[in-house]
Amino acid sequence: MLAEELLNHLIPALQVTDSTGKAAKWLEEFHVGQLPVVDNRQYRGLITESDLLDYDQTEELLSQLTLGYADVHVQHDQHFYSIMEIAIQNKIQLVPVLDEQREYMGVVTVGDTLAALGQMPIAVGQGGILVLSMDERDYSLTQISRYVEENNAKILSAHVAQDESDPYKIRLTLKLNTPSLTRIVATLERFGYVITAQFSGASEVGEGEQDRYDALLKYLSL
Repeated sequence: MLAEELLNHLIPALQVTDSTGKAAKWLEEFHVGQLPVVDNRQYRGLITESDLLDYDQTEELLSQLTLGYADVHVQHDQHFYSIMEIAIQNKIQLVPVLDEQREYMGVVTVGDTLAALGQMPIAVGQGGILVLSMDERDYSLTQISRYVEENNAKILSAHVAQDESDPYKIRLTLKLNTPSLTRIVATLERFGYVITAQFSGASEVGEGEQDRYDALLKYLSL
């Protein structure tokens, strides 16, 4: 799957003519740690929460800031593995995508790459991975653990993050002690949980794919 197929159209880009106050507001509104900044269609870099800590004047323009990550991006026709690697190496939540003229097209988030990875047969040893999206008020690891254990499985670790595709939801990634996920998924869905990706063991997997998968788990602290 290519970068242009995974563009997240819910996350906007800031213009260099926008203010630091607007940038701070959008970072909070979209629950992300970075946002892309463009000059018309030309990508200029990412603005981060830490960048804004140094500016007390909310009306200062982004064009006056020294932006980082100007060289951190992928081309539209690159494989989503490249997105994973760049996100992990730079510890960022989203990666800008450019076209042949190096003009900005959009971003792909870590959550988007998780969904793409979930469509591929990746080995996970003797276990499996489930990714759920839910309203924060519906999050109860105790309740979810009970549903998992009713299917003779256990949660080995869990990671909670903001769901980049919906600022009002959270993403819960579970590592389980079994690759047999069908009954667990059916139980969780019966109780209203939305499964956005799942990974189960495969008999054969390329060394490069396994390395990327392991790096992603480390990035998620699983």
